[in-house]
This record gives sequence, C-alpha cells and structure tokens, in this order.
Amino acid sequence: MKQSRKPARKRNVAKIICCVVLILAALGSLLGVLGVKVIYDQQFGRFDRPDPATSAEMQHTELMERYPLELVNFPSGPNRLQGYLYHNPASPGLVVVVHGLGGGADSYLPQIIYFLDQGWSVFAYDATGCYDSEGTATRGFPQALMDLDAALRFVAGRPELQGLPVLLFGHSWGGYAVANILHLDHKVAGVVSIAGPNSSREIIMEQGSKMLGPVMSIMRPFIWLYEGLLFGRYASFTAVEALNRAAVPALIIHGTGDTTVDFNGSAIINKRQRIDSPQVQFLSLDEENRRGHSNILRSTAANAYVTKLNAELKALAEQYGGEIPLEVKREFFAQVDKALVHEVNLELMERIHTFFLRCLCLDYPEEIDW
Repeated sequence: MKQSRKPARKRNVAKIICCVVLILAALGSLLGVLGVKVIYDQQFGRFDRPDPATSAEMQHTELMERYPLELVNFPSGPNRLQGYLYHNPASPGLVVVVHGLGGGADSYLPQIIYFLDQGWSVFAYDATGCYDSEGTATRGFPQALMDLDAALRFVAGRPELQGLPVLLFGHSWGGYAVANILHLDHKVAGVVSIAGPNSSREIIMEQGSKMLGPVMSIMRPFIWLYEGLLFGRYASFTAVEALNRAAVPALIIHGTGDTTVDFNGSAIINKRQRIDSPQVQFLSLDEENRRGHSNILRSTAANAYVTKLNAELKALAEQYGGEIPLEVKREFFAQVDKALVHEVNLELMERIHTFFLRCLCLDYPEEIDW
C-alpha cells in the first residue's frame, strides 16, 4: 500500500514559505540600512571652512601674533586631523576644546582666547570631515568620540604636555564626545559638556522624528544596526553610564530653550535623575534670549547684534530674489564688527574657569557652589 505524500508536501511548502519570509526580511533589512545610510550621508557630510570674506568667523591664523600657536596633525582612523596647540609652559593645565557639528576649531576661537587669557594651554582640532582635516564626511555622532580618543592619545604622546592635567570642553557634538570619552581609560581631570546629547541614538531619533514623524520609529532598528556596523562599541555609549562609572568632576550645562538638542529630550541634563555620581554638577541656563543651543555662549550684546545682522541678511536675500550677489555679501561682511559678534558670555566662561581650577585643587570635589 502506498504512503500518502501530503505530509511531505506540506513540509516542503512550509520550508518554501519560511525561506521566502527570511529572504523578504533580509531584503527589508538591507533596504532599511541603505535608507539609513542615505539619511546619514545627507546629514553628516563634509563641512568646509567658510570664505572669510563672506563670514564673520575668526581663524586661528589671526591669533598667531598674540599666542604661541603650533600647527600639528595626528591620525584618526584612515584620516589625518588638523590640530592647533597653544602651549603655555606656566599653565596649570591643558584645555582640550571639541567643536560642534557643522563647524571646526575656528568656530570656538572666542572661548579658546578666553582660556588662553586665563593662562591655560589649549589644544583644539578639526574633526574628521571638517575644515582642514581629512575625510569626505563627518559620518555620525560617534565619530566625534573616536576623534577625541585619537586626540587624547596624541596629547599623551607629546613630551612637553606630559604631566599637565587635561580638562575637556565641548559643545553640542563636542559636548556628547567629552562626556562619553569617560567610557575609555584616558586620564582626565575635569569635563565641561555644553548642550550635549546623552547618546548618538537618542539625538538621531529626536532629530529624525522632527523631520519624518512616526516613520522614524520604524527606522529605529535599522539605525541601531547601521551605527553598530559603522562604529562598533562606540555606537552604544551613553553619557549617563560614562559619568556614573568615572570618578571625574563634570559640569553639564544646557539652555532650557534648546531645541537642537532638546533640553527635555536627548540632552544629558535631562537624564540628571539617573546620574548618581557626586562628581557631576548641572547648570541650567534660562536667561531671556540666551537659553538656546548656541546663543548661551555669547554675550547679551553679541546676541542682539547677531540677531540684527541676520535680519539684514534676510532683507538682502529678499531684495536679490533669494541669492545675495557675492560682491554685495563681501561688502556686507566687511562692515561687520567681528569683535562684537564673538563677545563671549563672560559670566558663563568665568564659571567654567573656576570649575576647572577647582578640578585641579580637589581630586574629587563633593560640591561646587556658584
């Protein structure tokens, strides 16, 4: 008597269905990762230094007559990064300045000048894909962390800097990096993180949700996968874990009106209830017209002047149909008062300077009173 082939056929059909499902899932994952790559390539491209004739930004070359600048370079992965070393042999420590996304070390020259005038040595650099550094793109948030890791290894290898306490100052992308670098075993005396997000994944989801809405939730697993493939263990780092694991004094600063790194969202300061290290202090800035992402760094007068300049530029753009002629733009910026544009928030910088000094006087300060 012949045995029925129906069970075997059913098993074969089930195997085919299973294979089809796996193939579709693999294709879906591939398409999802490729979609994330397109987004990353758009958001994390290369940022070149703006034309000084059509920008109010300062350049390091403007400081060479006043301060002892040494141009250096060092490797970060396959790229060489441009560094700027201002070494004062009598300084109490070395402040490493880590810039935000979209700029370079030049973008923080007002803060660098302040530190130099207080007697600190300063080391700054252009991150991968920025200004005078190599790299076709900035790649993503963890790249800032990888570049800082390379920068600190470079600093540790400089004989004239050995024994000098290292203090970290970072804003935005740099604020993320200076907090998360505490996952690694660098010798750091103190950290100031301004407007920094807790993790790469949180800020990507936050910004993506503003652009794509609920669709971003579907992209979450593909973002996790893509960042893991691109950055390895660095992709999963969070500032909360770093600050809790390291016995390093840290000052976390954020503007309450920040919408670039949402004060009530991805910001490190929003996670303060989860940070139990007694070494970590928090400073919320809530001053009218000076509580955003970048305007917290400037004086009240500078912010008012920048607002006026932006309004004038907007009017010029409208006058010329959306595109200001190059010569007109050059004439406009030739009249700009750069000193006023770059006037720092002196009260904030003095607080940071005091914090750094206290980091050197006390190994583990229990409380810092402002």
